[in-house]
Amino acid sequence: MSIELYTYDTPNGRKISVALEEFGLPYQVRIVDLGRGQQFEADFLAISPNNKIPAIRDPDGPGAQPITVFESGAILLYLAEKTGRFLPRDLAERVAVYEWLMWQVGGFGPAPGQVHHFLQLPESEARDYGVKRFSTETHRLYRVLDARLAAREYVATSGEPSIADFAILGWAWRHERHRVSFADLPHVAAWYERMMSRPAVQRGFAVKLA
Repeated sequence: MSIELYTYDTPNGRKISVALEEFGLPYQVRIVDLGRGQQFEADFLAISPNNKIPAIRDPDGPGAQPITVFESGAILLYLAEKTGRFLPRDLAERVAVYEWLMWQVGGFGPAPGQVHHFLQLPESEARDYGVKRFSTETHRLYRVLDARLAAREYVATSGEPSIADFAILGWAWRHERHRVSFADLPHVAAWYERMMSRPAVQRGFAVKLA
C-alpha cells in the first residue's frame, strides 16, 4: 500500500519526496495548496495539527495499523525506523545523524526561510534589517556545513547519506533564492553535486508537488 504524502513545492516538502524515493517506498502525492489556504482545512488539520506541510499517512504503520506523521524531521525518523535505512544502528553514529537533523530543523531552515520572507517585502528599513539579520545567520550556517564536510562525503555518516543529508539538501536546493553562492563553499558545492547526481534524489525533485 502506498504512503500518502501531503505536501507542496517547498524545501520541507522536497525533503520528503526525495527521502521516499531514496527509501524506495511507494507513495502518492496529495498536494496541499498553501496559496489557497488548504493547510487550514479541517481534513488536513486532522493529519497535521500545526497546519504545516509535509505530513504523511502510512496505511501500513506499526502493527499493520495506519499512522499519520507530521513535521519533516519526525517523518524522516519514522521512515528510517520503518525501513532500517539511512539511520545507522550504532548509537554513536546515530547521535551524529540526530545532531545534524536537529541542526537543520532548528536553524538551517528557519534562518533561510526568514531571508525568503523579508526579500519579498517592499523596500523599507524593516525589510533591510530582516534581510541583513537572517542573511548573516544563513551564511554562518553554510560555513558550519562547509567545515563539517571538509573531510567527509556526507554530513553525518560515511559510505552513504543519511536522513540528515536529505533534510539539509531540501534547503540547500534553494541556495540561490536565499542569496548564497557556493563559490566560497567548496565542500558544500561538492556535497551538493554528489547528492543531486543520485537518481533517487533527481526523481524526488522532479515529482510534481504543485
